[in-house]
Amino acid sequence: MKKLSHSLLPLLGLTLALSSCGIYSRYQRPTGITTEVYRTDQSALASADSSTSLGRLPWRGLFTDPQLQQLVEEALRQNVDLQTAALSVRQAEAQLKAARLSFFPSLSLAPSVSTRKSEGADATHSYELPVQASWQVDLFGALLNASRSSQAQLLRAQEYQCLVQSRLIASVANGYYTLLMLDRQLALSQEAAGLAQRTLEVMQAQKEHGRALESAVQSARAALHQVQASLPEIKRQRIAAENSLALLLGQSPRSYERSTLEAQRLPEQLSVGLPIQLLSQRPDVRVAELALASCYYQTNAARSAFYPTLSISGSLGWVGSLGQAVANPMRLVSSAVGALAQPIFARGRLVAGLRVAQAEQEKALLAFQQSLLSAGAEVSNALALYEASTERVAEEAKQIESLKANVAITEELFRSGRSNSYLEVISAQQSLLQAQMTEVRDRFSRMQAVVNLYNALGGGADTVKP
Repeated sequence: MKKLSHSLLPLLGLTLALSSCGIYSRYQRPTGITTEVYRTDQSALASADSSTSLGRLPWRGLFTDPQLQQLVEEALRQNVDLQTAALSVRQAEAQLKAARLSFFPSLSLAPSVSTRKSEGADATHSYELPVQASWQVDLFGALLNASRSSQAQLLRAQEYQCLVQSRLIASVANGYYTLLMLDRQLALSQEAAGLAQRTLEVMQAQKEHGRALESAVQSARAALHQVQASLPEIKRQRIAAENSLALLLGQSPRSYERSTLEAQRLPEQLSVGLPIQLLSQRPDVRVAELALASCYYQTNAARSAFYPTLSISGSLGWVGSLGQAVANPMRLVSSAVGALAQPIFARGRLVAGLRVAQAEQEKALLAFQQSLLSAGAEVSNALALYEASTERVAEEAKQIESLKANVAITEELFRSGRSNSYLEVISAQQSLLQAQMTEVRDRFSRMQAVVNLYNALGGGADTVKP
């Protein structure tokens, strides 16, 4: 053993000399990564500062509707995708544990019994009871880089779980707001159907008094049927939206209690923070960077494969013959072997492995850069949708007030006989309904923009459990 230890000294010295080589280095974020991913021609982006962004707001602070909060909590408990992501974390934890244990020696017990018989002699029985140990000395970082890669994979799995949670919260919120929009559209259509029914009755009364033609009655009846025909489609869409929401919650299709579109309150001022904050807030960006880190360590491990490997093995145990304990007592036997293997010719396998690892690392770098660009685009798109829908809702509110006044005026003129144009009455009612339906859609778009911006800024990903 003394001889073996002396022979290993030069090799250990070489290990210390190589400790500063790239195969031992930790991952560092590439300096060429672009972080200026916000537009400068949008006011909210151009004036972005380091103040608290919308993405740092807890989801309960953004979504204050009690019914919505209850749905989100149920989704966080029961969603299948989120449960699958949690299992992936457990799997990565087990893989990391296995990678770390590879630094330690392996022990095994291998008892054996043998029988030998020769002609003219009695059979002899012998046994062995050895404890065997083997240890791969990590001279050139192969095990170290494998362990670091597994650790990056674990962090990546954890961040992916946060990503699934963030998207789940946004999907539940958008699904809930979709139901509120459809509820409001159904109510408006039913109100319009009632108004069209009253108009038809007025037309019929006017005809009986000789102040309207049959064509006016038929036009009013057609307008009523047109509104009534839209009701089944809205109801179908509402059922489909409820089924989609049930799927997110891991439940069978059902109806859900909910508030109204008018009762929702969302922030008026939206802060996005600095672009660099996307690196720490967006889970998908963190997932992409951790994938890059894992590939970096896998490349280092591929480089380590070109260097020698040192393995030490030994055994300690007893051997003896059964039934001959006096003549041939048990003996304690030990052995130790050190083996150094240097790859010389592997048919290009090591070179190919390194090139594959380098290509995977370059692909991961591109994916990381693309995730940042996509994050910036999503933030910009959500803000653009919010600003546009806010402006539209403001103008549509004024339009609706004017149309309501126009409906009242045309109906009064027709009832009093000061106007015989029944088409003006029907047209005014249809214009009002169309404007109200559009205004509801734009209000939903504004709420959806807030949800999308919250998700684009990494909102809802801070804590995994509700």
